[in-house]
Amino acid sequence: MDLSQLRMFSLLGQRMGWNTQRQSVLAENIANADTPGFQPQDLQSFHAHVERAAPPRLGAALTHTAHLAGGGSGGEARSDRIRDVYEVSPSGNAVILEQQLLAVTETAMNHQLALNLFSKHLSMMKTALGRGGR
Repeated sequence: MDLSQLRMFSLLGQRMGWNTQRQSVLAENIANADTPGFQPQDLQSFHAHVERAAPPRLGAALTHTAHLAGGGSGGEARSDRIRDVYEVSPSGNAVILEQQLLAVTETAMNHQLALNLFSKHLSMMKTALGRGGR
């Protein structure tokens, strides 16, 4: 059985791949921290990546006038906006090592979370199939 055919495993695999790509971009930013004029890069958020790749969603239809119209905020709790509170160095380099290291740590934690979820879901499937985690 190919696990990539299951939506959960497919998303977790995509997330781990996205984390790997982001770590490469952040490592390049850190490596160029002393390069004059270098501007740091980052990937588009994983949420935006998944939304772009996913088929369009169907909206809920109001079938009766007495039904409540949906209108909850389905957004994320945090903004993906980067706040520039630091100045650019005299050489024109805009890499802030503290920001980059925080992003590296966040990406590593997200990668570990995806790996743990992948492992736990695989273990649950093995248990459901009667193999008891072997």
